[in-house]
Order: sequence, then C-alpha cells, then structure tokens
Amino acid sequence: MTNNIKLSVLDPSPIIEGGSAELSLQNTLDLAKKAEEWGYNRFWLAEHHNWVGMASSASPIVIGRVASVTEKIRVSSGALLLSHYSPLSVAEQFGTLEAFFPGRIDLGLGRAPGTDQYTANVLRQRVAGEPEFDQRLQELLAYLYGSGTTTRDGSHGFHAIPGEKTNVPIWLLGSGLYSAQLAGMLGLPFSFAGHFAPGNMMKALEVYRNHFRPSQFLEKPYVLLAVQVVAAGTHEEAQRLATSMYQKFLLLTRGQPSPILAPVDDMDELWNDIERTSVEEQLFTSIIGNPEGVRQQLHKLAEDTGADEIMAHTEIFDHKARLHSYEILAEAANIL
Repeated sequence: MTNNIKLSVLDPSPIIEGGSAELSLQNTLDLAKKAEEWGYNRFWLAEHHNWVGMASSASPIVIGRVASVTEKIRVSSGALLLSHYSPLSVAEQFGTLEAFFPGRIDLGLGRAPGTDQYTANVLRQRVAGEPEFDQRLQELLAYLYGSGTTTRDGSHGFHAIPGEKTNVPIWLLGSGLYSAQLAGMLGLPFSFAGHFAPGNMMKALEVYRNHFRPSQFLEKPYVLLAVQVVAAGTHEEAQRLATSMYQKFLLLTRGQPSPILAPVDDMDELWNDIERTSVEEQLFTSIIGNPEGVRQQLHKLAEDTGADEIMAHTEIFDHKARLHSYEILAEAANIL
C-alpha cells in the first residue's frame, strides 16, 4: 500500500446559499493558510464565469492574494481558460506573479469555456481567424520559456515583461482525451478532472502516458488527479455533508446552477431514479467517509490510477466542516 500520498487542493471559492462572494473569497484565504499548515503541496483556483456558486472568476488576482497570505505552498490556476485570453497577457500576469512569489507559481491551462456559450462569447469577443488552443499554447510557451514572438515578417517583436524566460511551470488540465494526448506529446504534466468527469479517467491517463515524450519540462509523465472528497468524524455525517455536492450536480443536470445548498437528510426526496444515476455517474470516484474509510479509498485510488498526486475538491456547506474534511484527508495521507 502506498504510504505518503502527495495531496493538493482545488478551490473554486464556493458560494453558499445565503452567503456572498466576499465571504467565499475570505474562506478561500482561510483554507489556503490551513492547507499549508497541514502539508498540502498545491492550492489551485478554479476559473468559472457567470456562475452563481463560484467566486474565483478572476483567478490570477485570487492567486496573488492567496500567495500573499501563505509562505511555501504552490499556487496556481486550475485551470486558466486560455481560449478567453491572449497568450501575451497571460504570460505577463503569471510572470508578474512569479516575480512577486518566486518558485511558488504554477500555470494550469484548460480548453473548456468554464461557462455557458453566451458568456464565453462575451468574454472572448471572438473574431474570425483567431488562433486555436494549440497555437495559443505554443505562443505562451514562447513568451515564458523563450524570447517571445515576432510578426510573420520579423519586423516587430513581442515580449512578456515580466514573464520572459521565467519558466513558470505549465500544466494541461482536461476531462477528456484531447488534452491528455497534447500534454503527453509536449511532455507537460497533466491534471485530470476526475471530480466531474470520472468516466474518461482511466482512458485519459492511458492516452497521456502512451503519448508522453520527454521534454525540457519533464523526463517522465506526471499525473495529478482531481477528485471530490468529503470526510467527517463518522461515515453517516460524511454522507450527510455530501448531499450538498449531490444537490449541486442534481441541479446542474436540470440546467439550474445554484449556490452550495445546506445538506439534507434524504436525497430520495429530491431526485428520481434517472437523476440519481446521472449524478452518481459523475461522482463515482468521490472519496466520502470517516477517517479510516477515507484512508482506504484514498490509497486504493492512488494504486488503481498510479497518480503522482491527488487534488481534493471539497464543497461542503459549513466552512468549519469543510476545513475539518481537509484535515482528516491530510491525516489519511500521512502528510499532517
């Protein structure tokens, strides 16, 4: 059995029913400080837009604030949605973060819109002929690892200042096979979104490893696996706390995104059999239970997937219970 498992945190700054974005961001700072104290390796901020249940839409700003109240934990986007931004602006932003917090900044990139299509169009202000994700990624690498880019005729150069040659570690994040294959071909570390798309997990990890080519970034594949985690003192209490997560996914299946709702005693009063099956299919890798149950599930997941690192995504209505869940997980992984 694997002993010390490397753990990290994925935080979308969840907004609870009756709460506010301001409160959620303060809770994010509190969680980051505790996560560092408990031995977590990374603290990544999810990016979502026009979503009533998440407050980390301006992730580079939140990353800077989190890094300012911690000392050693690595901080990153999980993921920054590159299709919404110019590679030059991203390189400048993360080059600036690296200048303020040297050796502590990662840059996780995703292809998904992180919102509905209408909001994505507002964010992108799309124009004909704009570059695809792969092209944006290559341009970004040129800014952070090379000497910038030039116009096609070479008459004008573009440089990320700060950012140029800072070598900020770049990760590709995904829930399918495309990003897994691209990460492997470029020799980049790969993070899989097992917290909402576990059906693709094993195939995506296989594709990544099979396509991996050693690079200036990595000599061998590196997998970070994000999963839902709800831990409590008893199995029954963990299952009750997890009903907030179930309600979130239930409402998403109905096209009704919402803030994080308070736990309930019986989900069968809220969903039908078809909805329950749909929600469970999205959450079957979730780790839910008491300390011993969490320890067993965590180690089994690490052994089954060969993941180098597990990233916990925990959305519990009560902030103190959420903190306690992360503390239990740290103990289960022997990092506390």
